[in-house]
Amino acid sequence: MPRLARLDASGLLQHLIARGIERREIFKDDADRESFVTRLGDVLTETKTQCFAWVLIPNHVHLLFRTGLTPLGEVMKRLLTGHAVYFNKRHGRSGHLFQNRYKSIICEEDPYLLELVRYIHLNPLRAGLVRDLTELDRYPWSGHSVIMGKNENDWQEVEEVLLYFSEKIGKARRNYRRFVEEGIKQGRRPDLQRRGFGRNTDEEKLDARMLGSGGFIEKVLRDANEIEGRRKRRIPLAELVQRVSENLQVDERDLLSGDRRSQISKARSIVSYLAVREMGYSGVDVGRILNLSGPGVTMCIEKGKTIICNDENLKNKLIT
Repeated sequence: MPRLARLDASGLLQHLIARGIERREIFKDDADRESFVTRLGDVLTETKTQCFAWVLIPNHVHLLFRTGLTPLGEVMKRLLTGHAVYFNKRHGRSGHLFQNRYKSIICEEDPYLLELVRYIHLNPLRAGLVRDLTELDRYPWSGHSVIMGKNENDWQEVEEVLLYFSEKIGKARRNYRRFVEEGIKQGRRPDLQRRGFGRNTDEEKLDARMLGSGGFIEKVLRDANEIEGRRKRRIPLAELVQRVSENLQVDERDLLSGDRRSQISKARSIVSYLAVREMGYSGVDVGRILNLSGPGVTMCIEKGKTIICNDENLKNKLIT
């Protein structure tokens, strides 16, 4: 049976699992782990992707993201390819480091966010990397220790998780820890890994790429079909640049030059948003034609989204 195409849209909660090829190690020591965590933070910050949970196991990694405007595929390519290049160079090896496809499960947020945070963060205990919850509280290669305040980073969505437990930080951490402790006896939770099964889901609405109710699955598929339809009608990037330049009455050469005047910046933002989010081009493609860095493309996409949302007719003029 052929693999289903990945689904991607801004604002989706995604549980991601990347395993070493043939279940081999992808982290041999703390230097490998530190490199991966640093790269993870950089990629998340630059793409404005939110992370609620993460854990490093010697031969695989679990991540829980809420996607932003940068397509998930681009986020994961930068993260996994970057680590593979680093790992191979450092350890004198060549070839693939990860299995060909990372596993991604789109999850309905309300019933599953906290369950997945707990499940992912209990992985070191289930794998025998720590002896008990006290050791897990300080385990440096998991987002749990960050939520508990034992380690720090500036890219993990700690506050949003803790607010589910209390508005007071101390009480929230105690309640969160109690919640995690209650999950120890639940074991491996195959229901959180078996895609297409969830609360209130009937057989007609099962989908191997999602975990959630029938209504949630229907909406994701509907939105994905709309996005795919727009991407099939996409035009060459050079033509999009020309159309935007003409519509906003700016010189195309200025648009490609890095000129920061307001109207030029607006045009550049519209090109970035329409190219990436409406037509499926990668941020790398857009950055290449507009002479922008990765973070620069991300900023333009966000600005372009605001402009287009306030003027839907403009989008219709430019790409239909």
